[in-house]
Amino acid sequence: MALGSVGVVYGDIGTSPLYAFREALGQASRDGVTAAGALGVTSLALWALILVVTVKYIIFLSRLSNHGEGGVLSLMALAQRAVGRRTALIFTLGVIGAALFYGDAIITPAISVLSAVEGLKTVPGLGGMISPTMVLILSGVILIALFAVQSRGTAKVAAWFGPICLVWFAVLAALGISHILPQPGVLVAFNPLYGVTFLADHGTAGLFVLGSVFLTVTGAEALYADMGHFGRKPIVAAWLWLVLPCLALNYLGQGGMALQAVELARGGRVENADWFFTMAPEILRAPVVILATMATVIASQAVITGAFSLTSQAMQLGLLPRMKIARTSEHEAGQIYIGRVNIALLLGVIMLVAVFKSSAGLAHAYGLAVTGTMVVTTALAFIVVRGKWKWPLWKAALVFIPMMTVDLVFLGANALKVLSGGFVPLMLGAGIFVVMATWVRGAGSVRARAAREALPLTDVIAMLSRRPPARAAGTAIFLAADNTEAPAALMHNLKHNHILHQVNVVLSVRTADRPRIADADRLAFEDLGHGFWRATATFGYMEQPSIPRILGLARKGGFKVEMNTTSFFLGKRTVVRSAKSPLPPWQARLFILLVRNASAASDVYRLPPGRVVEMGAQVSV
Repeated sequence: MALGSVGVVYGDIGTSPLYAFREALGQASRDGVTAAGALGVTSLALWALILVVTVKYIIFLSRLSNHGEGGVLSLMALAQRAVGRRTALIFTLGVIGAALFYGDAIITPAISVLSAVEGLKTVPGLGGMISPTMVLILSGVILIALFAVQSRGTAKVAAWFGPICLVWFAVLAALGISHILPQPGVLVAFNPLYGVTFLADHGTAGLFVLGSVFLTVTGAEALYADMGHFGRKPIVAAWLWLVLPCLALNYLGQGGMALQAVELARGGRVENADWFFTMAPEILRAPVVILATMATVIASQAVITGAFSLTSQAMQLGLLPRMKIARTSEHEAGQIYIGRVNIALLLGVIMLVAVFKSSAGLAHAYGLAVTGTMVVTTALAFIVVRGKWKWPLWKAALVFIPMMTVDLVFLGANALKVLSGGFVPLMLGAGIFVVMATWVRGAGSVRARAAREALPLTDVIAMLSRRPPARAAGTAIFLAADNTEAPAALMHNLKHNHILHQVNVVLSVRTADRPRIADADRLAFEDLGHGFWRATATFGYMEQPSIPRILGLARKGGFKVEMNTTSFFLGKRTVVRSAKSPLPPWQARLFILLVRNASAASDVYRLPPGRVVEMGAQVSV
């Protein structure tokens, strides 16, 4: 499990040495690299790994799990349970965190692959042939191929992710050691005073450097988000015994190489360089570039898979419209594919590559999305420890004030880059936030209107018992948001067809605030008499709803449902804008567009196509 986590969880943070040190030292050395700048950046990089990743995520946040699951939406559900309800603050924080994650999911593949392909410029004999245009073309080909294979699943190649990344981290460590040995003085960077002194001496310029130093910890959210796939112990073990030592050695090696360059210059000006690839001997440069490209593809794959998983959770929690989900593995529940998300990510990634043209340009856009997500995570964690763990305010403040201070300092440092590229994740996050907020508000308006017009199911049954309609053989299952009310499809069937089935089940599918539900707790039935049953199916927000699976559980529980004699009735709503809509005109139009492009309920709930009957109705918002 620890080996698997190395490939999936730490792919993103493991490729940060390709560009993080170079960008930070470039900000620190506008007039040339200095010894103080090299030691200051190295110290800041080491302590960013220690404070942000090790202390905050490994030691503390990894203990905040929602039945084993992590991530911003899991933490949102945990916070809601801690306070006993969904509050506007918790909902807003969760949606902001999820929206910013999508910005990260678009930027990570672009910057990772670009930085690896740019390493070809350092290969002897190839440097003159690799033009900026060639870098863009090769990066585009790799990225298009990566997204093109998503629909086939990654189950077969995922087995190689861990071993490849294990080799990658070993190479990181070996390259670092090879440049620490000639410059052992770089080890003083473990003293945090070098980083603090550097920031104090450089003022505002130091904040720009700090924003680039934050690139060393991008990907830290992944270890928390993927906790449910591997468990806390393997993720913690992989970080403490492999990933952290290898990353620290590599950053120390890059710092040592910079110090050596300053010494050789003897007071002359030293230009900033692509320190990572020049660390490798020329004879090994090409293999290192190939290995780096493989590592960046793995890092990109982990983020893409995370975007699919987050989208699935968001749909289950009612934050996004329904989209068709395809399973790409018969054995791994987490191996899913969402075509619309894949296309959107591909278009976004290609656009970023075409606009920014280099990893250096993209570095300005990268940190803001991740720091924003980290601030949200810290805020939600505070709510959980106060509401669920019942920590007193003084104890929570003792832990969270330093943690939030570090997050806000990094956020402020990255905010300085808004005009030079930081606006990109903000725009992406804002767009996704608007979509989520519009969907939640519009769906709530539709439900409220339907509830005002609906009749209690028990009243309808009593009315039908007095004037029974004709009965047809078989079972009818009516899917309804609220199974205490008569579904619109049931009322339309009576109105137009004047008939009822022998057995009528009003089924409501609900999403729990837990990631998974035991089969024993999944289905509840209630006999209402006169051939009517009320049923509630419950799924965790990490699970994919399946009505056939529910019917299998019903048969085991003694409720006989034969698929070939069962009809599924769905209410298909056509949404139009009302003159008295509570939504602004632009938001109403956006909600209508989302409804029209949402996947059919029959696809989402995996209903057999030949057994579905849709009854249409018009609803105004």
